[in-house]
Amino acid sequence: MHLFSQEEYGLRCLVQLSRHGGGPRTIHDVAEAEGMSPEYVAKLLRTLRQGGLVQSTRGASGGYRLAREPADINIWEAIDVLGGGPLFSDAFCESHPGQMRDCVHTSDCAIRGLWRSVSDLLGNFLETVTLADLTGHELSPVDWLVRSGGEAPGGRV
Repeated sequence: MHLFSQEEYGLRCLVQLSRHGGGPRTIHDVAEAEGMSPEYVAKLLRTLRQGGLVQSTRGASGGYRLAREPADINIWEAIDVLGGGPLFSDAFCESHPGQMRDCVHTSDCAIRGLWRSVSDLLGNFLETVTLADLTGHELSPVDWLVRSGGEAPGGRV
């Protein structure tokens, strides 16, 4: 259960395009703004274009821009396009069987239920967060909870 650098850096590229106000940004502009190599930014933008999140325009005034408004692109969709996916998959259990060939908890596992619930909650939350939400200032965890209508542990907001 984790995100890879491709998802992190791909989101950073999307935020750069979002902050630019709809005009095209070159690969070099995005790379310089984020401290990444132009080759890596090109790879990420190609993936995002193939996933329908960005558009490219050739020519002297060309570059990359968002395919939709920032408020219409949610973070879970972007993570999925960038190669993320379920944060907890059934393959997780198969890779942690202990000393046995298969996990001894194949039919009744409270831990598996916990990870699935956390994955579902996180995925549902990330579907409510858009690129427009990420173009402002950094929010604290409490601010995100208040924004989403949730509560902090113990009922505190």
